[in-house]
Amino acid sequence: MTQKIADEMDRRILRELVSDARITNNELAERVGLSPSPCLRRLRRLEETGVIRGYTALVDPAIEGWTMTAIATVRLSRQHEDEIVMFEEAIRGWDEVLECHLVTGSRDYVLKVMSTGLDHYERFIKDKIARLKCVASIETSFVMNTIKERRI
Repeated sequence: MTQKIADEMDRRILRELVSDARITNNELAERVGLSPSPCLRRLRRLEETGVIRGYTALVDPAIEGWTMTAIATVRLSRQHEDEIVMFEEAIRGWDEVLECHLVTGSRDYVLKVMSTGLDHYERFIKDKIARLKCVASIETSFVMNTIKERRI
């Protein structure tokens, strides 16, 4: 199997791209101390091996009216395959759910949910999550302020 990250130079390239994915190859090469051609070869290899999965724009959620963030924990009634599939398929189709993580402990899933406000969040819980027969309980905490947010 091919090694995905060859060395510290690959890590330097990745750090620069995390900081600014729109950087030109020439600027990237200069920042990491390579000439443009080897830098581009490394970049293409990182993309081809799946280390870099894609590029995206980070948009202010308020532009779309998403002003409230909630962290919801969900416990399923049973951990049977059919209920797990039902829950996960439903979650994938809901725009409000930005992240969904299967976790250990007393809860089964942790969700990061965005809404336009408390009324919208209440409708989301009542009309979507609570209607799933596999959901035993939902517990919500609302984000008051984001102290640190980092994407890698």
